[in-house]
Amino acid sequence: MKCSQCGVCCKLFVINLSEEEYRSKKYKTMFDEFVEDFEEAELCGVNLLAQKEDGSCIYLKAGKCSIHDRRPQVCKEFFCKSENKKFKEMIRQIRAYKENGTRMDK
Repeated sequence: MKCSQCGVCCKLFVINLSEEEYRSKKYKTMFDEFVEDFEEAELCGVNLLAQKEDGSCIYLKAGKCSIHDRRPQVCKEFFCKSENKKFKEMIRQIRAYKENGTRMDK
């Protein structure tokens, strides 16, 4: 399945980096100037990709992922047309966003 790069998932969801991704320092995180250690970051819940003021991913540029070829693993696994049950709620939120143009949390 290929990503259509519509960018909606980048507007709606916060991305948790794996330990390897966090330690690689390839990605800007929410609090990287305060927390360097992965265990501490994970414990505090700050092993997250940085976000813009509007809550979208910092790597979302002109509606598309600017790091698509090197995006985090969790981004590679998700497809808004997936039938995987673990993505059911996320897909519901994306559909609602596309229909209404606003976040529909829960």
